[in-house]
Amino acid sequence: MADKTRYNDEELQEFKELILKKIEKARADYDLLKSAISHEHSNDIEDTSPTFKVLEEGAATLSKEEAGKLAQRQYKFIQHLDAALIRIENKTFGICRETGKLISKERLKAVPHATLCIEAKQKQR
Repeated sequence: MADKTRYNDEELQEFKELILKKIEKARADYDLLKSAISHEHSNDIEDTSPTFKVLEEGAATLSKEEAGKLAQRQYKFIQHLDAALIRIENKTFGICRETGKLISKERLKAVPHATLCIEAKQKQR
């Protein structure tokens, strides 16, 4: 029997459902990070004494920077997942862009936006 060249529609639907769940969670996390950056729904430093105000402002700045970096990573992750959905619609999902072989189901379940099989990924190192 010849090697499979792509996942069938049923398998693609399974991956689509997995990706949609991941997107939903990623967007919720992204919204949480954005609200942390803008300090929505949080106590401000207005009610603290001047001695602690400087320390809290410094910590808040650091926290905003960290939240900003995490938000950027989360946004990029969402973009990769959206691109994976497009590949599902095009029926090219799960095909390694280097080798043209199918990426293993195990890898795609762990990293559903993967575009390289393990073999091609290891060659990048």
